[in-house]
Amino acid sequence: ANAPIFGVDTEGKVTVWNKCAADVTGYTEEDTMGHHLVNEFITEDFRASVQEVLDRALQGEETANFEFPLITKDGRSRVELLLNATSRRDLEGRVTGMVGIGQDITARIAQEQEYVRLIDTANAPIFGVDTKGKVTVWNKCAARLTGYTEEDTMGHHLTSQFITEDFRASVQEVLDRALQGKETANFEFPLVTKDGHSRVEVLLNATSRRDVEGRVVGVVGIGQDITGRIAQEQEYIRLIDTANAPIFGVDTEGKVTVWNRCAADVTGYTADDTMGHHLVSEFITEDFRASVQEVLDRALQGKETANFEFPLITKDGRSRVELLLNATSRR
Repeated sequence: ANAPIFGVDTEGKVTVWNKCAADVTGYTEEDTMGHHLVNEFITEDFRASVQEVLDRALQGEETANFEFPLITKDGRSRVELLLNATSRRDLEGRVTGMVGIGQDITARIAQEQEYVRLIDTANAPIFGVDTKGKVTVWNKCAARLTGYTEEDTMGHHLTSQFITEDFRASVQEVLDRALQGKETANFEFPLVTKDGHSRVEVLLNATSRRDVEGRVVGVVGIGQDITGRIAQEQEYIRLIDTANAPIFGVDTEGKVTVWNRCAADVTGYTADDTMGHHLVSEFITEDFRASVQEVLDRALQGKETANFEFPLITKDGRSRVELLLNATSRR
């Protein structure tokens, strides 16, 4: 068989040791037959748990997908096995031993360990939760940014303990979607810091975490620290709002998205009056609507316009404000 297979009698001594078991461990059939499996061929840290599996099989209880290591003959390495242990019976149905059919998962374990190492040393905050929302992964970058160590977070509920209250519902929704196999990209949310005085703004990609059979067993979130970018954007907004010149912005549909204090002062329209309204059709005098729309359309195509003169309507309707406009694309 193309899988390591071994068997023991009721005393735990080897009675079966196939060619594949010999190939992966270096121990021949002659080396093992009649020797105690657990005492001689299992690493010390797994002897108790492997003995328990054998005892259960000798009582007629099967065990599936049990991971454990076999010692190799050279002593420098070990073979990681995924074991299915079943009882061995005689013609009268009495248990006479145990047969273990294994799968060599040494390469898979090594790959998983490399995956863990890459996660832990990544230059991005990475965390994982299980199906109950409890933290199972918390890498060094997440610890550095938040001040919470791996020990602080492991086994604790991510949303209720490490997310600011105003974002708990939306973050939980993202996790729930990932647990249903639906990924979320570029979701912005804050993580609480341990000192309680600040928070870390994260741009998150949340993906499902699956076992070897493809079942969802949790969520992995790979983040990007955008705290600096958010602070820069807030400073940009502050500078725009306090600028000594009227500044406004529109989206691709021509609806107002920026309307600073100076624009409000000179026109009488507040930001609340204008946000979400169509700039050209509601705040430009009729005789300039076509030309202003052309300037906006050019900017939306990436073509800037400098020193364009046009009037804005004032709220009182009795006057208009003449502006010299520089229009640039917003990206």
